[in-house]
Amino acid sequence: MNISKLTQQLLKVKRDKCLSFADIGKKIGRDEVWAAALLYGQASMTDDECKKLDHTLGINLTPQEVHELTHPPSKGTLIKAFPPTDPLLYRFHEILAVYGIPMKEVIHEKFGDGIMSAVDFTIKIDKDDTNKDAPRVNVTMSGKFLPYKKW
Repeated sequence: MNISKLTQQLLKVKRDKCLSFADIGKKIGRDEVWAAALLYGQASMTDDECKKLDHTLGINLTPQEVHELTHPPSKGTLIKAFPPTDPLLYRFHEILAVYGIPMKEVIHEKFGDGIMSAVDFTIKIDKDDTNKDAPRVNVTMSGKFLPYKKW
C-alpha cells in the first residue's frame, strides 16, 4: 500500500495518542469508517472539520496539508493489485467473486434495473460478541438506489 507522507504523519499521531478511528470520528462529527477513509486520503473534509482534526490530534497542519485534506482525493488508489494480497482485503474480494452476482440479482429483483450508489453511501462495522468463542464481524452497507435512466 502506497500512502502519502500526510497519511503516515496522521496515523503516527493517532497511534502515539492511542486514539481509535471512532475517537477521531466523534471529535470531528463523523463515523469511524469515514474518519479512517479521511486519514488514508480517501475522503475530503471541510475547513471546520479540518480545524477539529487539527485540535484533536494536537498538530499544526500546514496550509498545504489543509489543502490536501479539504481537496477531493483520487479515490480507490490505495490497493495496487487485484486480487489484493492482504488476507482481510482478499476476503472482501472473495465475497464479491462468490456472492457479487447473486447480490446484484437480488438487488435487481427488489429495486429494478440500477445500481447502489457508492457516493450516497454509508458503511458501519460492528462487533457481535454473542458467541464469545467466535465473535462476528457485522458489515452493513447502505447506498441509495439509482435506477438507470431511459431516454
